[in-house]
Amino acid sequence: MTTLELEKTPQQQPVTAKKPFMKKFWNFIKKNPAGVIGIVLVVLSVSAALFAQWIAPFDPSKANLTSRLAPPSWADETGESVFFLGADQVGRDLLSRIIHGAKISLMVGFFGVIISMVIGTVLGLISGYFGKWLDDFIMRIADIQLAFPFMLFAIVIMSVLGTGIWKIIIILGLTYWVGFARLIRGEVISLKEQEYVQAAKAIGGTNFTIIRKHILPNVMSSILVLGTMYIAEFILLEASLTFLGLGVDPTIPSWGGMLADSRNYVTSAWWTATFPGVAIMLTVLGFNLLGDWLRDRFDPNMKL
Repeated sequence: MTTLELEKTPQQQPVTAKKPFMKKFWNFIKKNPAGVIGIVLVVLSVSAALFAQWIAPFDPSKANLTSRLAPPSWADETGESVFFLGADQVGRDLLSRIIHGAKISLMVGFFGVIISMVIGTVLGLISGYFGKWLDDFIMRIADIQLAFPFMLFAIVIMSVLGTGIWKIIIILGLTYWVGFARLIRGEVISLKEQEYVQAAKAIGGTNFTIIRKHILPNVMSSILVLGTMYIAEFILLEASLTFLGLGVDPTIPSWGGMLADSRNYVTSAWWTATFPGVAIMLTVLGFNLLGDWLRDRFDPNMKL
């Protein structure tokens, strides 16, 4: 072969095996079926909350007594009902109220977790890193907090201050910081003895810098997992308080309020209680499955 022919011969490029995106996606689903279900349920709940005013077929507060306790359209033998999930005791569309109720539940869950996360993270870092009398003082406050049953504490506070969504959020945030504080304290006590933390101290790093750069990033995964699970718990607590008449204002569509309104119609109009209960169940299930998946993904002990 001549030099000219060698120059014309194309150089062979190394072939790198790349999995197609769909194959990677399918493998992820097969390896994490529970996590995928949790992600899907959470995305559906968040999407319903964000786009409620556009996807809800009817005004959730508009009553129509002519459609009182109308059955679901697919369960109506006469075919006259226009409500896919039926109507409540004053003729309001259940599907629209469930979609709008997602805003209340997720708002309580997210904002309640943010408040408790911030308080618990700060106190947990201080308690675990500095120790001594600060640790004793913070942990004794946490023990006192844990001594009060939440529902009893919330009922007393709501009875005195009145109902309201922001009052629920504040009560949840000021009550559940203990879980974050105790979790983070335990991890910080272990992390501050690591060699890289001791090296940072030896070269003159300040306590604030060490906490911000070396300790906090290593506990963020635990904070994220616990926060995800607390969202599910807060949704249940909000529904429970609203069911008891101590939560969200009755004029605002909420899943707990819908269950409270349907107490007298469980046997005669099963859909009034069933579908709000299913909405709560699926949303809580989604966040619990998502939290379990995040724990398995971030916790090295679970991987082993």
